[in-house]
Formats: sequence, C-alpha cells, structure tokens
Amino acid sequence: MTGEPILAGRSLIKRFGGLVATDSATIEVFPGETCALIGPNGAGKTTLIGLLTGEITPDAGAVYLNGKDVTRLRTDERARSGIGRSFQITSIFPELTALQNVCLAVQVRAGHSFSFFRPARSFPEITDAAAELLGRVGLSECADEEASTLSHGEHRRLEIALTLASRPQVLLFDEPMAGLGPDESRQMVALLAGLKGQYSVLLIEHDMDAVFALADRISVLVYGRVLASGSPSDIRGNPEVRAAYLGDGEE
Repeated sequence: MTGEPILAGRSLIKRFGGLVATDSATIEVFPGETCALIGPNGAGKTTLIGLLTGEITPDAGAVYLNGKDVTRLRTDERARSGIGRSFQITSIFPELTALQNVCLAVQVRAGHSFSFFRPARSFPEITDAAAELLGRVGLSECADEEASTLSHGEHRRLEIALTLASRPQVLLFDEPMAGLGPDESRQMVALLAGLKGQYSVLLIEHDMDAVFALADRISVLVYGRVLASGSPSDIRGNPEVRAAYLGDGEE
C-alpha cells in the first residue's frame, strides 16, 4: 500500500506475567481498505485489537490514528477520534425498538441532551438519520420491532448500525460471522462488502471464505507476531502461513 495508514499499531508488546501476548506486533490499516487479521486461537488477535482501541495499555510500542500518537488516549477518546468497533457495543436496549436504539446512538453523536420528556425520535433529523442507518444494514423492515425479538444475525447488524452512527473513520470488527447460520453469514458478507471503500476496516474473522471474499490485504498473527502481510493471493500461497495456520487443503 502507498500513502500513510489511517490506523497503525507499531512494535506493540504486551505481556501478561510470563505470557507474551503480542511480540513487537505491527499492523496498519490504510484509507478505504479492508484489512483482515487472522491467526490461530491464542495468537494474540484480541489483545492486539485491545491495544488499538485503548482497552489494553501496551508495555512498549505506539498506536497512531491519522498520524497522531493516540497511545495515551482512553478508549472513549479514541472512539470520539474515529475508531469504531461493533463488538464493543453492549448498550443495546432490548425493550426499545431497533429504530429507537439507533436514534439514541445518533443523538449521542449529534450532542443532543437526553430528555425523558422528549424522546429521541421526536427530532426528525435524528429519526431520519437512524432510519437511513437501519436501511444500510438491511433492517428497515425491523425498525418498529423490539430489539429483544431480533434474531442473532439481526442483532449483529443492529450493532453495526449503532457503530456507524458514531461516524467512525475506521471500523474494527471482531468475528462478525460468529454464531451465524449460512443465510445470515451471506447477508453479513454482503453488508460488509457494501462498506468497502467507504470506511477503513480491520476485520478479525475465522471464516476464511468471508476473509478471502472481503479483504484487500491480510495480516497473519502467530504467537503474537505478524508472520506475514499481503494480498489474499500472497497469503493463500505463502508456505509459512499454510504451515502455521491455513493448513493443507484449507483456504
């Protein structure tokens, strides 16, 4: 890739006692690209994402957003600076409708103060923005359904709508296909494909069909180190990657 990355973690080291979770790991996400981070269980993927978002403090190394060192920023400060991650959102209100949930997220981003006497959807600009986001994730028909009634796949898409409401510059997705059936997985791949080019995306995923369908570039993490980073075809044909992770006959 050419140009400067929008998000970069450089030489990140994190130890938990005697365990080295990330060992001088470096990863970059460039504007408009979808970068996938893959690796076997225990490779350090979740730790690396935690370092990027500020949930975990590195023992060494730095994190940059748009060239600015954000290593010392808190998670919420990084989120306001433009890092969004769907799996981090745990504040879906099951008793509210899908539209009401997104209205609240839009309201927070817009800086409106909360009022129990005037609900978020009473502001047309908020309601319109929330309805547009539901349409982007394929949930328009579920707008007036309570979140508690949504399927697992619909719930995951609602989380993405909430993330998009924050107007992020870069999106971090942690195994969005987890727990989805074949039809819901296809819908999720289509949704993520629709975001390509509009957002910079870092995707952690075990579903190799989804990874190779979506990623512009793939980084492989093994024992806390980035073993290789390159195009899907480069990674697919890399003998070290196949030996360490993909295995014979796996994609």
